[in-house]
Amino acid sequence: MITPVLLCGGSGTRLWPLSRKSYPKQFSPLIGDESLFQASAKRLQGDRYAPPIVVTSDAFRFIVVQQLQEAGVAPGTVLIEPEGRDTAPAILAAALHLAETDPDGLMLVAPSDHVIPDAAKFDAAVAKAIPTAELGQLVTFGITPDRAETGYGYLALATHPCCDAHPIPLKSFVEKPDAAQAAEMLADKRYLWNAGIFLFSVRSILAAYASSAPEMVKAVEQAVNEAKTDLGFLRLAPEPWAKSPAISIDYAVMEKANNLSVVPYRDGWSDLGDWAAVWRETESDGIALSGAATAIDCENSLLRSEVEGQNIVGIGLKDIVAVAMPDAVLISHKDNTQQVKTAVAALKSKGAPQAESFPKDHRPWGWFESLAIGDRFQVKRIVVNPGAALSLQSHHHRAEHWIVVQGTASVTIGDEVQLVTENQSVYVPLGATHRMENPGKLPMVLIEVQTGSYLGEDDIIRYEDVYART
Repeated sequence: MITPVLLCGGSGTRLWPLSRKSYPKQFSPLIGDESLFQASAKRLQGDRYAPPIVVTSDAFRFIVVQQLQEAGVAPGTVLIEPEGRDTAPAILAAALHLAETDPDGLMLVAPSDHVIPDAAKFDAAVAKAIPTAELGQLVTFGITPDRAETGYGYLALATHPCCDAHPIPLKSFVEKPDAAQAAEMLADKRYLWNAGIFLFSVRSILAAYASSAPEMVKAVEQAVNEAKTDLGFLRLAPEPWAKSPAISIDYAVMEKANNLSVVPYRDGWSDLGDWAAVWRETESDGIALSGAATAIDCENSLLRSEVEGQNIVGIGLKDIVAVAMPDAVLISHKDNTQQVKTAVAALKSKGAPQAESFPKDHRPWGWFESLAIGDRFQVKRIVVNPGAALSLQSHHHRAEHWIVVQGTASVTIGDEVQLVTENQSVYVPLGATHRMENPGKLPMVLIEVQTGSYLGEDDIIRYEDVYART
């Protein structure tokens, strides 16, 4: 059995405004109806694979579980990083955890935000890598380039790849090249894009860490040994984890190892690193449209509306990316989409909440979004998942009116519990202890009208919470 290890902690700022720190690109349906994370998890299912280990942050733990359930994927362990330390500590933590139950097993490490359209062909490539990994090699997957790309690192092969894509010894890693170097490597055929996907045995990768990064092993091993179980998640111990360097597995281990092999993969892949990559994956006759988008006399452009009922129209555009969100709009030349990260930093320096905060605030029980904000009032749409419940709480500075527009809510106010159905409303006085639950089997939707002197999310006192947030 192969245990997939899905790395799920990135922020994906180059795909702003759809991808933000509070809700990054791996959880969004950028290509098709399912999220990139869901597609990655489903791709690594079947008789060959054990339930996946997911390495993520505290902020995303409930999103991970919910999206796996929606995708029909049984989760294995969800490891919670106290803070992001790049890929080397994350992969080491997964290997040490797996060593406790399957020290002789294989692990397939993959980012959760890549696009691989043909799951069967990728599985065939994994099958070809298995014998080599079982012999102790660290196998990485290299993508056959179709253009002189300067945004990726490369893998230099010891020999030219043959047509059957069996593992080939790796000669060296190559940093992101300039345009001239990329063109030379494309013509050479012995260079592949570095996809950051690996297959190796638990024993082999732990031996590589012990040889190349012994201090990291000491810190991460302590973080795993002192990990605490919390609502089914495994929280790595924060103090030893903080002692581990923040470094990628390429720099920490792979570039120092002498037992590396590469499986060439030529059947479609993208890391969706920017909007130009999304355009390449979705365009038809040069135009990529999503949502309520219309293109008139446009060339090589992407138009995307992420707002229900909001139309975006492009006229006479060439090489343009335009993405409309409820609170922000991006317009960029397609060749400059790598600079979106710079724009996010500029917004952050101005204190703009749109730099990092998503319009929909996702919570363990569902999500909410603000529909209108004014002096002493705010209107929200709140969606509560079936069987989910908000915490028992109170507020110092605001009262709330709840109007159920879909489903049924079980509402607690003080000592009274009542069912509130569609088109009914209830008033929660300032300072009252209250809770809402969804006892039904479909999502419950309500409109909340807040009134008061302060409407911030930090005006909350929790008394009980099924998600252990008290």
